[in-house]
Amino acid sequence: MQIVYDMGNGMRMVDLSKLVDPAVETRRCKLDRFNTGGPIPDFHTNFDIMSHLGTHAECPYHHDDNWPDVTSVPLSTFVGRGVYVDFKESCAPNSHITAADLDREAKKVREGDIVIIDSSYKLNPFTPDTNTEKDKRLFVNGETAEWFKAKKVKAVGFGDGVSIENCNEDVKPFHDILLAENIIFIEVLKNLEYLEKDVFFMSFSPLPIKGLDSSPVHAYAIEGIAEFS
Repeated sequence: MQIVYDMGNGMRMVDLSKLVDPAVETRRCKLDRFNTGGPIPDFHTNFDIMSHLGTHAECPYHHDDNWPDVTSVPLSTFVGRGVYVDFKESCAPNSHITAADLDREAKKVREGDIVIIDSSYKLNPFTPDTNTEKDKRLFVNGETAEWFKAKKVKAVGFGDGVSIENCNEDVKPFHDILLAENIIFIEVLKNLEYLEKDVFFMSFSPLPIKGLDSSPVHAYAIEGIAEFS
C-alpha cells in the first residue's frame, strides 16, 4: 500500500493508518465475499470486525454508557490541525510523560488541535512483547491527561513509542479525564517517520454507525496547506 503521495503545489499526503490484513490480524476481522448473481458480476463483502480494529478512533461511549458514541461527536472533531510531538529520547525509557515534558516539547500545540505523541522507544502495541523487558515505551497517566485537558485539544493520537496499556493505574485516569471532556483517542498511528512537518492538516473520520464506541479510521496527514502550517 502506498504511504506517501505527492499532491503538487508543495503538498504531500502521508497515510498514517495501520494496514489491516484479515489473514494475520489478531483482532476480530473476517471477510465474506460473494457474488449476488445475475448477468452482471456483482460482488459484495460481509465483514465481521471489532470496533477497535487497526487504527481506530475511541469516543467517550467507549468508557461510559451515557457519553457520546461516534455519531454523537461532531464530525469536525475528526479533522483539523495536527501536531506531531516526538519526544525522541528526551525522556527516559519507561518514564511518564509529565506536564513539564509537554511544556518543553509541545510548544506548538493550540486549543482545538489533534495531537500525536510518540518517542524513539517503538514497539508494536498489544503483542506478547508488551510490558516485558523489551518494552521501553513512554507512559501516559492522569498528569498527562490534565495537560491536554487544560490545552483544550480535541484529540490525542499515539505512535508506537507511547504505551497505552501499561497498567490500570495509568490508563484509567487518562481515559477518565479526557473522554469526559469529549477528547477523542486515535490508536495506533503508523508511518509517522514519513512526516516531514510537525504541523499539518489531519483527518481520521469514523464510520457513521449509531451505537459504536470506537471505529476503524483511515487517518492521513496533508502537509503544505498554509492554513494548517
